[in-house]
Amino acid sequence: MGSITAYESAAGKRYRVRYRKPDHSQTDKRGFRTKHEAELFLASVEMKKATGDYIDPAAARATVGRLGAAWLASRSHVKPSTTYVYESAWRLHVEPHWGQRMIGTIRHSDVQAWITQLAAGGEGKKPKSPTIVRRCHDILAGILDTAVKDHLISSNPARGVKLPRRTSKEHVYLTNEQVAELVEASGDHAAIIALLAYTGLRWGEASALRVRDIDTLRRRLMVAENAVYVNGSILVGTPKTHERRSVPYPKFLAIPLAAACEGKNRDDIVFDDGRGGYQRTPTMTTNSWWDTALEQAGLRPMTIHDLRHTAASLAVSAGANVKAVQRMLGHASAAMTLDTYSDLFDDDLDAVADRLNEVGETNVGKMWANRS
Repeated sequence: MGSITAYESAAGKRYRVRYRKPDHSQTDKRGFRTKHEAELFLASVEMKKATGDYIDPAAARATVGRLGAAWLASRSHVKPSTTYVYESAWRLHVEPHWGQRMIGTIRHSDVQAWITQLAAGGEGKKPKSPTIVRRCHDILAGILDTAVKDHLISSNPARGVKLPRRTSKEHVYLTNEQVAELVEASGDHAAIIALLAYTGLRWGEASALRVRDIDTLRRRLMVAENAVYVNGSILVGTPKTHERRSVPYPKFLAIPLAAACEGKNRDDIVFDDGRGGYQRTPTMTTNSWWDTALEQAGLRPMTIHDLRHTAASLAVSAGANVKAVQRMLGHASAAMTLDTYSDLFDDDLDAVADRLNEVGETNVGKMWANRS
């Protein structure tokens, strides 16, 4: 147990509480106006020590800047592209505002005010998109979550704040005819464009495809690598979900795929940059061959990733169920596929109503027919 002693101060009689922390070092807290207040504080300290909920007041003096560097370094499990965008958000938005702040002084209202300011702009700064604002919040909240687990603070003041709502970008779905015009306009890149539009591969997955990954007998592509352009260089790793997957391709793609593989070894890249290396995403630069192809095909501006949406649309229109589309696209679950492409399955609702009518009109429906 600790001890309580009285002392005289300029403001009058006050009480000091001395106690030992869980590591057995001694500390004190002074300034209590009454002995009863001091006793209540000492009792709460002993209770927290007994339950393992004790928080060392000195630990809360750690700064967000010091903890943030360690938190970012611990995220080795995420993709390099994700690491880059989080490091950028930390450097540009989180560290300048919170870096010198002691975690024990952060209040829920402080975080809410910061989130509101990021979203609204102000002080000559442009408003940040909901995606960036949420990313910045993820960083601060993640750092403080770790601080809670390490018993540096008792709760996370960044949790429960109101965040701006993400607005989903409208998907671009090309028809078969539009895909054909785009492929025709793509020149030397026609094969990879057709592949993207009819298999749903991401650009990084298609550009990392090697000759050995094509099974011509089963017409399957083994998606095993992903080449992503990050901060000036191309980094090669596993696909987005970290899992290999087998993707079917239509028979008419056999000819352009065979032409792309002609004269190459098993380990060579199928759609290389002409020098055996990986291609950069064409939408990374302006006035690229992709922009030219879109213009020649009479299509509005779109990203190359929109061809993935087109592949999902064409698969559904061809009769594929949600589970097949999920496996083709490499989504983590069928629920994710439905959430992303729920608009593609609207016709299924009509089919449900028609089927219910077939089974119900002979009995329940007849009841109303007889009443009329």
